[in-house]
Amino acid sequence: MSVPFFRSRWVDVPDSVTEVPGAPLPNGFRAGGAAAGIKPSGGLDVGLLVSDNDDTTSAARFTRSGSAAPPVLVTRERARLDALRAVAVNSGNANAATGRQGMDEAARMQGAGAMMARTTEDRVAVCSTGVIGVQLDGNKTVRGLLEAGKGLTADPDGVATFQQAIMTTDLFEKRGTIDVELPDGTVRIAAQCKGAGMISPSHATMLCFIETDAVVPAETADLLLGVCVKRSFDRATVDGQLSTNDTTLLLCGGASGVVVESESQAELIFGQALDALLRQLAIDLCRDGEGARRVGRVTVRGGHGPNVERVARAIGNSPLVKTALYGGDPNWGRIAQAIGMALPDTAPLPFDITIEDVAVCVAGNAVRHDEDDLVQRVSGDEVEYAITLPGDGFETEVFFSDLGHEYITINAEYTT
Repeated sequence: MSVPFFRSRWVDVPDSVTEVPGAPLPNGFRAGGAAAGIKPSGGLDVGLLVSDNDDTTSAARFTRSGSAAPPVLVTRERARLDALRAVAVNSGNANAATGRQGMDEAARMQGAGAMMARTTEDRVAVCSTGVIGVQLDGNKTVRGLLEAGKGLTADPDGVATFQQAIMTTDLFEKRGTIDVELPDGTVRIAAQCKGAGMISPSHATMLCFIETDAVVPAETADLLLGVCVKRSFDRATVDGQLSTNDTTLLLCGGASGVVVESESQAELIFGQALDALLRQLAIDLCRDGEGARRVGRVTVRGGHGPNVERVARAIGNSPLVKTALYGGDPNWGRIAQAIGMALPDTAPLPFDITIEDVAVCVAGNAVRHDEDDLVQRVSGDEVEYAITLPGDGFETEVFFSDLGHEYITINAEYTT
């Protein structure tokens, strides 16, 4: 029996959305993957995704890291971000901190991708993920793209090989496809995502590629992607580490002929569907946080926007809170510590803490509660924390993974 894509209680799935089994690509897209010998462990490590429509529109978001990798720089500087038709990607090597040679190799990937997609270089995005600080062998990536290009297909096997080719330490595939009922017809949206560690997007090592057969003007695509990324990937953290390679791309091929006009009912419905799709993927990033057992969600409400955001991030990134989550330990004192750390020189601060609907702290003071009941409540796969600060008017959320023994093992041995 297949596992449903939407499986988190923190994602509201609109009535307009129907999940598509097997997560196929929308009409007008083809994909493929190849083994080029980049990953030391072997396996698929180069992928190519192509839209067959020359009128494809697109939108993009990238890491804000000061050490952004050459693939990010080349795509931002050399590609038409509102008219991308193809994505060339490799895993096993991030091509980051690799200087001029890294820029040249990213450009070679762009050229090879353009050749196999039968388009111009400026319509190809380049992405890489893996180890930082190792020169990428351009001969391998080019050979891989040639092989992946020869095997491009719209069949489910094509997107499956593409998905496998973009993964590194991921334990499971993160992809989904939905059909969306719009006023003028049905459109399809699909997404493939990877990431398990180095996750704290400022836009996780995170890549996400989204395709739709809707006709979406570039300006509308950019607006919708920006809003949905802020409510999904920007809300996720595994270890508080900002990747050098984060990239999210939306390609709108238009094969359905259904138009999503700006400021229309179709735009609203399409945006709600895209939001649900990306929020589930963001939660999946945390669920797959290297060695993770549980996912946490913290909501913070209060009267000062920066404070609300600082507190949410402090809790989601706290190793003390994360290890308690891993152990199923409702040690709310660690949450109180994180709040105080985020807001220094504010004592006495009258904050409230609720864990899975159980109040444990009111106005900065402990309150009686059934500890055995609370232990049972935090033993599930998802645990929710709610914080209230003085005042009202602002609210935010952060999804975060726990922190356990396996995370240390994976990252202590990442390059050895």
